[in-house]
Amino acid sequence: MLSLGFVTAILPDLTLAEVASFARDTGYSALEVMCWPPGKAERRYAGVTHIDVTDFSLEDAKRVHDTLSASSVSISGLGYYPNPLVADEAEAQVYIRQIRLVIVAARLLGVPVVNTFVGRDPVKSVDENWPRFLEVWKPLVAFADENGIKIGIENCPMSFTRDEWPGGKNLAGSPAIWRRMFNDIPSRNFGLNFDPSHFIFQHMDYCKAIREFAPRIHHVHAKDVRVDRDKLDDVGILAFPLQYHTPKIPGLGDVNWSKFFSVLTETGYHGAVCVEVEDRAFEGSLDNRKASLRQSRNYLKQFVP
Repeated sequence: MLSLGFVTAILPDLTLAEVASFARDTGYSALEVMCWPPGKAERRYAGVTHIDVTDFSLEDAKRVHDTLSASSVSISGLGYYPNPLVADEAEAQVYIRQIRLVIVAARLLGVPVVNTFVGRDPVKSVDENWPRFLEVWKPLVAFADENGIKIGIENCPMSFTRDEWPGGKNLAGSPAIWRRMFNDIPSRNFGLNFDPSHFIFQHMDYCKAIREFAPRIHHVHAKDVRVDRDKLDDVGILAFPLQYHTPKIPGLGDVNWSKFFSVLTETGYHGAVCVEVEDRAFEGSLDNRKASLRQSRNYLKQFVP
């Protein structure tokens, strides 16, 4: 049975208790809870800390469970999305240490999945990044295995703006790379946080990918995007994607959600589908962001009752 949730990053001004209460009142049953270290955000939708995993203990886990239980909402996954393959190794170690802390917190909470990026040095090719990818992720996946936690790598290429080009800041953007990743790190705990929106501007078939990688799909994001054909005709596919590609809430973009859910359920996925809001049309106020989650729930309830 699918459950519908949302990513808590869109409500940074609310406490975890307030987020859970809003989720319950809006008809959501799950949350992907953000676990960035407290401090300044490095980009939009980053830096949100609804659970601080620093020195996280069993007592902390009990407090979180009590908070969620009061609203009858569960945690589908813990989220933290840095670039652990950034060129500056000292910076990368900060991110790697935090990923390990999030894994430990997930174990203490009994949460099955930690969602993140594998990272990438955007000025290097895939082959040039690969030795560092293996150096960083083999021990991280082994650590997740030891703790009984699944890793869900979101398939966002993180190549939307000038500072992320040409290669983007996340290697795991295509099925060809996933095959290579899972061949070199075969643990079944190493998988995907699958987001169909990232296939749209890359002109790839998300349903075909669901069928091939179904056993590796540990978590799912529901985000939509619209490709503006007039803008694309004007700037071309070599322009920065945000010049012709706009993130939207589900139902307002180019993802065929009926087909998506049909294939997702056919392949046996029974986990959470979490709405991820990155739609600037709804970002003007807290009320607007709450409205985006209500509208998303109203749209998706036809697929996730």
